Amino acid sequence: MEDKGDVREGLMGTLRGDLWTMAADPLPRMNGPRWLARLPHVLVVVCAIFMVQSSSYGSGQDPTIPVLAMLQATALVVAMFLPIPAWWASTVIMVIGALIVEHSSATWDIPRGGMSFPWSIHLMALQAGVLFLLALRVRPRVVAETLGITVLTGLACVYFVNPSIGPGEIVLAIPVLVTVLAVGVLMGIGAVLRGERVARTRLFRQQQLTAAERARRTVLEERNRIARELHDVVAHHMSMISIQAQVAPHLVKDPPVELTENLAGIRQNAVEALTELRRVLGVLRSQDALAHAPQPTLDRLAELAGSVRAAGLTLAIETTGEPRPLSPGVELSAFRIIQEALSNAMRHAPGAAVHVKIGYRTDALAIQITNTAPDRPPPPAGPGHGLLGMRERTAMLGGELAAGPTRDGGYEVTATLPAMKPPAEDPP
Repeated sequence: MEDKGDVREGLMGTLRGDLWTMAADPLPRMNGPRWLARLPHVLVVVCAIFMVQSSSYGSGQDPTIPVLAMLQATALVVAMFLPIPAWWASTVIMVIGALIVEHSSATWDIPRGGMSFPWSIHLMALQAGVLFLLALRVRPRVVAETLGITVLTGLACVYFVNPSIGPGEIVLAIPVLVTVLAVGVLMGIGAVLRGERVARTRLFRQQQLTAAERARRTVLEERNRIARELHDVVAHHMSMISIQAQVAPHLVKDPPVELTENLAGIRQNAVEALTELRRVLGVLRSQDALAHAPQPTLDRLAELAGSVRAAGLTLAIETTGEPRPLSPGVELSAFRIIQEALSNAMRHAPGAAVHVKIGYRTDALAIQITNTAPDRPPPPAGPGHGLLGMRERTAMLGGELAAGPTRDGGYEVTATLPAMKPPAEDPP
């Protein structure tokens, strides 16, 4: 019993998920010139108008058929944009129409026979159009579900709304069966056309992905070529400058102090330039790996602190509040701001002590990086973009950033980032 209940519940859940929706799914345009793109939409509207006009001439004395045809034509037009709701409307119109026609046939003394609504030719054609437009947009399973519900509902209207149908009228069911078969074939054609359109769309997307992958590989190859040329040309000459500056003092007997200091400065600048060049070359060569590497968070702050301390920077880190996970954007921006501030301190304030303070507030993450005054003049350096990058990261998250010199000759960077929570994981 439990297994049957589970199967029944699963079946009803599938039907609800497939058919109980108001999702819009517009009829695709045709490929080609602009005037041809809307041709299917125009043809549907013309067909709806033609069927309404034909039902007015072919309904005889019964005034309800043109009204029902107008309602079904409206459902046909709506099916170009909302296929599932239009099908529900068409099915409801069929049921209500069967009751109305049964009553009007007695009132107007019109012989019902076996061919009154819902099997009037105009109304059947309009409803078949709705099913065809639906089959162009939905999956084959939904096509089978809607066709089955439509046929069962139509048969119920015929055999329960007018139970006076006798055995002699069973022959009249043959056109009904032929019509059902025709509608099924029409929906099958619609499903095939939809499958072809989906296949073309997938092929187009695959071609786009292939083109993007080809472009990415071209970029990586160009990066590698640039890295090789830089290494072969610039790195060689910079290495020669460093070696010659180191050897030059030994070629002069009792070299002056000024000459020794200048040559040492030249060698130091050459070594630093080589270090920066190797870093740039590493980025150029490993861009593909970096793109797939996990983004750093505040959990790697200790690793960053160890690397800058090893480079000779005096660093102290203080954390206030209760540390907690934050959104990836906040974690990444906080790490990058601290990293850039430490790099600026090493570059522009040699010998200074740096203090990093991280405060976990209820609604924000506060970061403060302060360095003391340098103990020696900084080496000449061109303008950078570190502070601009920090401002952009902070503004992107809706936070605030302030930077400027302190009273004791040092420098301070303060950032406040909204403490957005990380996205919740989906339940298993």
